[in-house]
Amino acid sequence: MNLTEQLLHALKRHGARQIFGIPGDFALPYFRIIEESKILPLYTLSHEPGVGFAADASARINGSLGVAAVTYGAGALNMINSVAAAFAEKSPLVVLSGGPGKGESRSGLLLHHQAKTLDSQFQIFKEITCDQVRLDDAGRAPTDIARVLASCLRHSEPVYIEIPRDMVAVRCAEVVPELAPAVDQDALDACVDEILAHLDCAKSPVLMAGVEVRRYGLENKVAALSRRLGLPVVTSFMGRGLLADQDAPLVGTYMGVAGFPEVTHLVESSDGLFLLGEIICDTNFAVSETKIDMRKTIQALNGQVNIGYHTYSNLPLAALVDRMLTRVSATNKSFTITPQVFTTGMQADAASLTPTDIATAVNDLMAQHGKMPIASDMGDCLFTAMEIEYTALVAPGYYATMGFGVPAGLGLQAATGQRPLILVGDGAFQMTGWELGNCKRYGWDPIVLVFNNASWEMLRTFQPESCFNDLGHWGFAEMASGLGGDGVRVGTRRELKQALDHAVVTRGRFQLIEITIPRGVLSDTLGRFVAGVKRLNAVK
Repeated sequence: MNLTEQLLHALKRHGARQIFGIPGDFALPYFRIIEESKILPLYTLSHEPGVGFAADASARINGSLGVAAVTYGAGALNMINSVAAAFAEKSPLVVLSGGPGKGESRSGLLLHHQAKTLDSQFQIFKEITCDQVRLDDAGRAPTDIARVLASCLRHSEPVYIEIPRDMVAVRCAEVVPELAPAVDQDALDACVDEILAHLDCAKSPVLMAGVEVRRYGLENKVAALSRRLGLPVVTSFMGRGLLADQDAPLVGTYMGVAGFPEVTHLVESSDGLFLLGEIICDTNFAVSETKIDMRKTIQALNGQVNIGYHTYSNLPLAALVDRMLTRVSATNKSFTITPQVFTTGMQADAASLTPTDIATAVNDLMAQHGKMPIASDMGDCLFTAMEIEYTALVAPGYYATMGFGVPAGLGLQAATGQRPLILVGDGAFQMTGWELGNCKRYGWDPIVLVFNNASWEMLRTFQPESCFNDLGHWGFAEMASGLGGDGVRVGTRRELKQALDHAVVTRGRFQLIEITIPRGVLSDTLGRFVAGVKRLNAVK
């Protein structure tokens, strides 16, 4: 086999299920092999940021490799923001980039798509990937590929693979996967001893499940662990959607002053807060009503465990959870929780719509027709998602980039075969909403809810005096037909219910519902978040 075929087989063996990409002249040779070999299905989109977001979402939803394939320079550098988002939020994304051949590199000429030097792109990607390789030596390539893909899965972070275009068809040996590094069993036992002792002494222990729980495929095990230990479970803002389909004692989502008071009190009053796979970032913890002393928590993240002033290094999260399960009783403890309640029963009347009305309407829809996975963009649409019944969710909750929602929804449907619900604001739709035009080719039919207040409304909440937040109405509903789908504009609760009822039974074409929302009208959750941030800033 040639080098590209061996790479594709290695990707598949490591869990990749498809490739998202956009070709270019430096990438044409390896794109031909992707297409003709059919080792992995290829989905081409329209703009490199969308490629990165779609591949990222496929990685998040399945807890396996996502693959984004682009050309050198203008392609790969156009995907920097998407890869940075995946890096920040610990998504195992593989970036494949074409590159100049050896002869071109020695020509002495500046090459098109070149930035500062031919090596600039490689150096730039070092900042937002955990491992990198240029496959310029067929003899070394199998070992290099195995190392990079192992790094991607071990760290659950993006990696970068550059394929010089004169190397794609060179004969290459098979890629043998790396063995997992050995875990210090004595350190693991000592760590588990200390965790269990800490939890046993706590009067109100709580387990907060973070994104690594999904990234490493541990949701069912964490659910079992929480039942056996008698730990109520919460997720963070970033971790929303975790454990949605598991038998876990899930109370709600912690959002500090923006969240439900019962959940906030449970977390902030806990004397045994177990942060499992949780990224310690501002969107998760900066709006705490009572500052959480992280020194008194148990933190398991990035392959290490911190308990007070003790640190256990080189302990993978999966090994920790597995060992804890072997050390606790197989019998579930008897305890009660009071789960967060979500609003249902929207009045189908002529009242104008609020984001909270949208959440209620979606809750009604899912209660009748079953859960749908959600891909959400950043903005009030994501805060609205916090008011929707628990279901699988992909969203840029920490990196907070706009433009994620629509391509992520496409990646979600390609990766799972499930029909997604996409929540996106009008500002973000202007960036990447046009990727919907690719649905017809692949048979994707998401339901897309566009929150249209003709504004960057979340930004306006923090700086209301700025006129640059005004966007104007673009008429997205009318554009849907030209993109191969159906579109409708709604402005009342009755119209929204009718549109959702029609969309859910209409298959084969994407359904876009443009929801007009008056400026200044926020979801209840975002309203609490903004008020809380302003209050906390005033105290400072």
